[in-house]
Parts: sequence; structure tokens; C-alpha cells
Amino acid sequence: MTLPHSCDEQSARPGRLLVVVAVAAEAEAVLGAAPAGRVAVVTAGVGPAAAAAATAFALAAEPHPLVLSAGIAGGFAPLAPVGTTVVADRLVAADLGAQTPEGFLDVAELGFGTAAHTPPPAAAALLARATGALLGPVLTVSTVTGSAERAAELTRRHPGALAEAMEGFGVAEAAARHGVPALELRTVSNPVGPRDRAAWRIGEALAALGRAFTALPYDTLLQEVRGG
Repeated sequence: MTLPHSCDEQSARPGRLLVVVAVAAEAEAVLGAAPAGRVAVVTAGVGPAAAAAATAFALAAEPHPLVLSAGIAGGFAPLAPVGTTVVADRLVAADLGAQTPEGFLDVAELGFGTAAHTPPPAAAALLARATGALLGPVLTVSTVTGSAERAAELTRRHPGALAEAMEGFGVAEAAARHGVPALELRTVSNPVGPRDRAAWRIGEALAALGRAFTALPYDTLLQEVRGG
């Protein structure tokens, strides 16, 4: 985990947006595009456990009014092709649960907690409009999908899902424990399904991530989550 850093530590101000990414390339894309002093970026590492731990640590160290899980992701065809920007209207733990003879049961169906977090609807819609993003469910997985069969299973269980990544639910779970709202923004680098590295467009997705943070309406978004 990389400790929080801003795009301008000297001019950092209260009320910065906490942005949690998985890897350094995503942090660089965010920091290269965000206005000075508006974000604190944490490079958490890959997966929901690392994301939750890093988010909890950052929120304990400094108050933030909003947390944004951000980075690149796989997109579910045909809804979210490569190059698409997506914003989550639900952050779903898609493989947290149990396999049964009747199929998969998520942790909520098992009676052991929550399997999804819903961000503030107006804030998510505002973020999507400002960045030109699609708005819909984003799945968090601990194992990236590598087959057409699993992609089909996920879309069957989660109709309308736009993308899968590995951190959003962990970020939202930690933020909820601190009473802080969480959003998720992703740019699609590859289709969800059989692994085909030749089809990945990571550079293009990172460039799109930077453009999203250039367009992000920082003041309006923070005003929205603070209740206007």
C-alpha cells in the first residue's frame, strides 16, 4: 500500500476527494489530471481486502467527505466496450458467498452481511454525466473472469452489469464503516471473458481515466454528498 499523496501536497486543503486505486499506473493517471490540491490518492494494491485495508487506514488518518474507487476494468459486452467509462450505481461483491447444488448464493442470501453498496444516486448520476460515463452495476471479484462461461454466469446473476474490477466493494465497505459515501469510476481496458492479452488496451484506458479526472466536477460533487 502506498500512503495517501496529493497532486500538490503544499496546497492540499480540507475536503479533498480520497481516490483509491490498485496500481501505480492508475495513480499516475489520476494525479496527472486532477487539479492541484483536490485529491488524495492511495495506491492500495490489488483486490478487495487490500482496498478495504488501505481505505480504512486513509480515513482514520485524515477525514475525507467522499471516497472514489477508480481505475481500469473489464467491460461486459455489448454494454461496455473497450474505451467506455463507467460509474457504478451499485458496487457488488460478485463472488463473495457460497456455491450450492442450486447455484451461487451471495453473502447476503446466506444471512452473513451485505453483498452490495449503493452510492448516493444523485452523486453517481452527476459523476456519470460529467465524465460521459455509463451508469450501472460494477462487480467486484477476487478472481478475474477468464472464460465465456463465467462471464455469462455473472451477467445472468447481475443483469445490466457494466464492468468487473477487484477493489470497489472493498473500498465501499471500509468507507461505510467510517460513515463516508463511496463511488466507483472505471475505464474499460478489455472485454470480460476469455483472456486475450492482445485485445487489452491498457494505455487507452489509462488515458481515458485521466480525461475523466480532468472532467470531474469536484466542487459540485462534494457539495452534493454534503447535502447541497
